[in-house]
Amino acid sequence: MTGLRVIDNTSSDEKYMREAIRQAKKAYALGEVPIGCVIVHEGKIIGRGYNRRNTDKNTLSHAEITAIRKASRVIGDWRLEECTLYVTLEPCQMCAGAIVQARIPKVVMACMNPKAGCAGSILNILDMPQFNHQVEAVRGVLEEECSQMLKTFFKELRVRNKAEKELKKASVDNI
Repeated sequence: MTGLRVIDNTSSDEKYMREAIRQAKKAYALGEVPIGCVIVHEGKIIGRGYNRRNTDKNTLSHAEITAIRKASRVIGDWRLEECTLYVTLEPCQMCAGAIVQARIPKVVMACMNPKAGCAGSILNILDMPQFNHQVEAVRGVLEEECSQMLKTFFKELRVRNKAEKELKKASVDNI
């Protein structure tokens, strides 16, 4: 069989997940929950996104939604049937629904989200037979690195929130 190529999916998945992590770091720099996403078509990244909900003051500003919007623009269609989506945290119900609607066949995730994940944690919108499209899910790619970034972010956020609360209390006490 000529032309048959053996593809090492592990290294490919890690390569693109590192690009998603790069996007997550942009969110982190803005003080947003560090979630990043890239969409790949034929070995090329065609959509990138990172969490910007607070920055944009917009519920829809999730990494996956932004990346899907950009990838659709590049493809010239709402169907992303030959793409793979890489995301640093398991998608929520909105993003999982958008992935199904976009007909994306495969999603690669780093960490699961037991409090809000809808790609296997709380429920699995990606693989519901009631929908006309199901999505293959790969979990745990660079999980430790992404999990650590999220833990560090939330630890810093708690410290920041506590300091702000104490500052407000001190300013009220001085009135």
